[in-house]
Amino acid sequence: MKSFLSIAGSDPSGGAGVQADIKTASSFGLYAMGAITAITVQNTMGVKDMIPAGADTVYRQAEAVFEDIFPDCVKIGMCADADTVSAIADLLKRFRPRNVVLDTILLSTSGHELLSREGAEIMKERLFSIVDIITPNVPEAEYITGEAIETRADMEHASAALYEKYGCGVLIKGGHLSGCDVFYDGALSVFEHKLIDNKNTHGTGCALSSAAACLLALGQTKSAAALGAARYVVGAIEAGLDLGKGNGPLDLFYGRRRNG
Repeated sequence: MKSFLSIAGSDPSGGAGVQADIKTASSFGLYAMGAITAITVQNTMGVKDMIPAGADTVYRQAEAVFEDIFPDCVKIGMCADADTVSAIADLLKRFRPRNVVLDTILLSTSGHELLSREGAEIMKERLFSIVDIITPNVPEAEYITGEAIETRADMEHASAALYEKYGCGVLIKGGHLSGCDVFYDGALSVFEHKLIDNKNTHGTGCALSSAAACLLALGQTKSAAALGAARYVVGAIEAGLDLGKGNGPLDLFYGRRRNG
């Protein structure tokens, strides 16, 4: 059995973070593990608080996993602070896992910074060049590139520019802009899909990056993994799970229920 490690924050309501990552990996048949970067106080109505676990604690959790059940793929989510970003970079340099996907969690839905500018700079300098795929949404891609992204052509340009600068595959999620996701890894791939009228999209980015990591571990190419992950997330939204009073979670096991 292939194994999966999530290095991310914890969501007590189960829709995002490590909980969503574990559900996603399980839906793909991988053995899922998690190293917690932060404890969040949140539900479908929003995030109320975030308590970082601390860089040393994050490093030691992941180190314990690598020394025992070496993961076939790694997904990195919320990093919480600059020191934790550096610790994760040190960890990857030491253990050199294959199939690493970074969900560039920099901004909240309302546009507030979830990682300091110092942390974002360290992420760009130390993590982008050693992971396989990064998965920014449109606002995050704007934040990283410093350029406005208003059209599909802008998405394509930004993904190519980031690839040329950092050497990693770039999957820009177009949910904030249009019904398409753009991937660039030396060649352009686009997944076009209809816009879904469903407010229950909590944890979309977490599921997308985790699915891409799993598909890489299962032997797919970067472009196939990226677009396969996008299809999985669209299906999980279309399944229409409706939980909570706010923006509810996705149905991350929709495929297993449909097929079994």
